[in-house]
Amino acid sequence: MKTEIPTPDDHQAMREALRALCGGFDATYWQQVDHARGYPEAFVNALTEAGWLAALIPTEYGGSGLGLTEASVIMEEINFSGGNAGSCHGQMYNMGTLLRHGSEAQKRQYLPRIASGALRLQSMAVTEPSTGTDTTQLKTTAVKKGDRYVVNGQKVWISRIQHSDLMILLARTTPLAEVKRKSEGMSIFIVDLKSAIGHGMTVRPILNMVNHETNEVFFDNLEIPAENLIGEEGQGFKYILDGLNAERTLIAAECIGDAYWFIDKARRYASERQVFGRPIGQNQGIQFPIAADYIETEAANLMRFKACALFDAGRPCGAEANMAKYLAAKASWEAANTCLQTHGGFGFACEYDVERKFRETRLYQVAPISTNLIHSYVAEHLLGLPRSF
Repeated sequence: MKTEIPTPDDHQAMREALRALCGGFDATYWQQVDHARGYPEAFVNALTEAGWLAALIPTEYGGSGLGLTEASVIMEEINFSGGNAGSCHGQMYNMGTLLRHGSEAQKRQYLPRIASGALRLQSMAVTEPSTGTDTTQLKTTAVKKGDRYVVNGQKVWISRIQHSDLMILLARTTPLAEVKRKSEGMSIFIVDLKSAIGHGMTVRPILNMVNHETNEVFFDNLEIPAENLIGEEGQGFKYILDGLNAERTLIAAECIGDAYWFIDKARRYASERQVFGRPIGQNQGIQFPIAADYIETEAANLMRFKACALFDAGRPCGAEANMAKYLAAKASWEAANTCLQTHGGFGFACEYDVERKFRETRLYQVAPISTNLIHSYVAEHLLGLPRSF
């Protein structure tokens, strides 16, 4: 083997520790989880106990106090190992809203227990069936009545509720007709799922092509204590946007991990598979697409680390986060197609893992932000073109 994938870098000690942990959960483990449409409980517990999911939580709250750069390496290595970080990535970025905008009392109440694994904050409820990515038009309302907010409405594509204790909820606290700007009048709340489900909150799982636990949620006079409001009332949309750069950059890292996995899988198979008396990887028709995928993944990797560096320095990184997510998702999807084509019929066999990872990485052309919306962002904010919507 000429080189390791990914190329050794400044985070090699971290990568080796993660590979040792992830190595305890082999292909058979992930195949079984996928076949059962289950949740990788043992894997998530192992990550939590080792402290990896508390990477972004400051040390004063029991976390590791690391940066987005290190957090992105964690997500990348999970996917490069053949796993699926989608089962736990919410724990990384959802708590950012609480960390950046919560009161000191809220941080002391929740963050140490999230860091230790006593609480899971894996879920965030923003998207609605009638509004999609047009978040400012959301219909879910939270009306204050005394010391409580009463929530009514509906959310969709809300992940990992069944394996979370807490959920971040975005709801409108001031009617759209009464605000000066459509981005105003929305607020963020912490929802205690154990007390909410069955008491004003109903959850309906949505089966989908990926083993990615997601749900439709209905609120019918759900009562939330007023102290569960995060930050100022009416500023929730701004708080949500503040966390999206971290989310998109971490998803980019997962895609990079996937891409490297597909490239490594394809090159190994192409080197070993003999047809017409020679390895298929000797044919340029096989090796050129794999080489092209590696080049594109390396380029996406650079943008990922640029976005991370800006975020960790406290500098604006919206453009870089969006571009990193775009480039990485594109690289992983192209590598997935190359890997499947390289394996031929065997690529469709579950035992090779290619079809599973193929399905998993396809998600990131759509979520957490679609490719078309990234195009719109770049066109408007970087190129100065007229807003298209």
